[in-house]
Amino acid sequence: MLDYDQEAEAYDVSRGGEPRAAAAADAVLGLIPEDAHRLLDVGCGTGIVTRRLAAGRPGLRVTGVDLSYGMARRADARLPRAVVLADSRRLPFADGTFDAVTGIWLLHLVGRPEDVRAVLAECARVLRPGGVYVTTVDKAAAHDVGSDIDAVLAPRPRRPAVDAAQAVAAHAAACGLVPAGAAGFPGVGQGRSPRSTLADLRRGWFATLTPGDPLPERIAGRLAELPDQDLPRPDPMFSLRAFRKPGP
Repeated sequence: MLDYDQEAEAYDVSRGGEPRAAAAADAVLGLIPEDAHRLLDVGCGTGIVTRRLAAGRPGLRVTGVDLSYGMARRADARLPRAVVLADSRRLPFADGTFDAVTGIWLLHLVGRPEDVRAVLAECARVLRPGGVYVTTVDKAAAHDVGSDIDAVLAPRPRRPAVDAAQAVAAHAAACGLVPAGAAGFPGVGQGRSPRSTLADLRRGWFATLTPGDPLPERIAGRLAELPDQDLPRPDPMFSLRAFRKPGP
């Protein structure tokens, strides 16, 4: 896993920057009730999306929370005095504090299914009755756009996705949340090129592929042979799911 304290300074540039953040915030706000007054963005990272959630809905008071000091420090610069350093499995807020809770590109990082359940349980706890929780799902699958790069990567082993839509829905149901909508948005600027994918492979960013082993070396060779080495393939399309806490 990445060291997010070290990654914080360059994180936004390497993840699509403001255009991707704008697409994410617009899609998320489309699932948040118009009468929401307080929103908690869990795993807010650098705050690049969090700030747009606040700016995009006048009257919405937004709080961010992140476990990484480096990320939280960047977020605090964007939303002064509105960012808390905390673990998403143990949120430092009272029951029913927020009208909406969001978690964008978070659950896939949590690790174990029981930790995903713990995160959803905390989000449900701090959500008021009638409030809405919005999260991304199937993050890794979003990058499979049917390109020639995907065809080359197809033989790599896959781990079960802890943020798979069906699994997240089951966790949400166990926490007393009910489905409340879905949406999608493009990962603007994140389309893979053969050269960038090969560089990611060499860095060890594909967790099930160990650089130097036979399979990743074969994949590396095929990536190097693809045409248009610097041409990005289509952007990923990320998926959102919304869940409501029953009540008024």
